[in-house]
Amino acid sequence: MKKIINDPATVVAESLRGMAAAHPELLRVRTDPAVVVRADAPVRDEVAVISGGGSGHEPLHGGFVGPGMLAAAVPGAVFTSPTPDAVQAAIQETDSGAGALLVVKNYTGDVLNFETAAELAAVDGTDVRSVIVDDDVAVKDSTHTAGRRGVGGTVLVEKLVGAAAQRGDDLDACERLARRVVGRVRSMGMALTAPTVPHVGEPSFDLAEDEMEIGIGIHGEPGRARVPLTSADEIVRRLLDPVVEDLPFADGDDVLLFTNSMGATPLLELYLAHGIAERMLAERGIRVRRRLVGPYITSLEMQGISLTLLKLDDELTELWDAPVRTAALRW
Repeated sequence: MKKIINDPATVVAESLRGMAAAHPELLRVRTDPAVVVRADAPVRDEVAVISGGGSGHEPLHGGFVGPGMLAAAVPGAVFTSPTPDAVQAAIQETDSGAGALLVVKNYTGDVLNFETAAELAAVDGTDVRSVIVDDDVAVKDSTHTAGRRGVGGTVLVEKLVGAAAQRGDDLDACERLARRVVGRVRSMGMALTAPTVPHVGEPSFDLAEDEMEIGIGIHGEPGRARVPLTSADEIVRRLLDPVVEDLPFADGDDVLLFTNSMGATPLLELYLAHGIAERMLAERGIRVRRRLVGPYITSLEMQGISLTLLKLDDELTELWDAPVRTAALRW
């Protein structure tokens, strides 16, 4: 294993300190418990949109803290849910009286710990709602989940609901919007190589040089099938067909296409895959109106991609286009 670290036990805390040093105008960081918070939080009369999960998926979630997106992010240890006290601390630091919306990826530890934190915050008098993101069409149940996993769609939920909170939507409206987005977004990923968790020191799984895993999870969980490596056209087809057919997406739909690197896939290959996906969608009569391409929800140094489709309407398009200013996403 080759990694630019000092000690596996301190890698998350040291990374968070580096993030704080790099972006003092956007965020502040506490490390005990670990919380990344908007520099200007709490923002008066604005719903606090909060998310989090295991580290190792950067820029998710800390890279999306800032105006127009998250009020706070709660990072756990690598591939490990944050504790309830850390989530509760994020709620307390961002509470402006307008309530908090927790965006939770559907992993058992995340769901339980965020629910516990919401209950504790409610005792303190804060109105807290939770929305579970479960956009992965690859498998129904997995190593870490009951039901579908939460993957690339999480980024889109955070952006859209963060924009709604910034424009002044109340907690009820933000919750309704988040649930609507979850109902309209689907994803699927694949891997050519496995990630290596620092404290483990070896890859999470083995893939032969001529193999790929279709439907992989963001923690290296198994997918639908391990198959021979094939062309980019065939890889994109294997990901796109299940995504399109699940909702289903149909001729005449307007969509946002999010082509994501799992961490080690270079932009040369990522743009190639994105172009193929746009062509295949056009052949189905599905119009790509908005796009996002890059490493936005990763799995350490895993080589692979994921594709996410969101069915757009006028309001969602407006919210996507709304200004955002975070370390990883800004326009």
